[in-house]
Amino acid sequence: MIFETERLRVRKLLNSDLDAFFQLESNPKVLQYATGEVKTLVEAENDLNNLIKKYETPKNDFWIYAIEQKSDSNFIGTLALVKDEEDDEIGYRFIEDYWGKGYATEICEALIPYCKSIGMQKIIGYVVDENLASAKILERFNFKIVKKFISEDIKLPETKYELYL
Repeated sequence: MIFETERLRVRKLLNSDLDAFFQLESNPKVLQYATGEVKTLVEAENDLNNLIKKYETPKNDFWIYAIEQKSDSNFIGTLALVKDEEDDEIGYRFIEDYWGKGYATEICEALIPYCKSIGMQKIIGYVVDENLASAKILERFNFKIVKKFISEDIKLPETKYELYL
């Protein structure tokens, strides 16, 4: 386990997550504000296997974890911690059936102290401007707007947020 909240547990992905991972990665509504295309089952399985292999890769800077409900251990989404050239970026996705239940807020609230505990100085979140719910979550936790731009990959207006820990 990586960390937990009152209702959720964040852990490494497992091969047994495939069906739920595919449900997440094949839904165009889940991916409407994200980089990446809707995936077939075979593509989702390949992605899942590659993400699992990254846990054992030395100097890995691309961590994707499973988010599951404590009550039933159901996989409900993913959490990303990604290091690029200059920033430590966070991100999360939830299966559509779990939207509107406060899970993103709950994860973000626990993610901030977790990031601090592993030595991160600053975390970044990118939000497509149409995704008002995600923007409100970051603003609630005192992330500050640092840049507005049109994303190169999905060609939508986007805002970069940062939080110093």
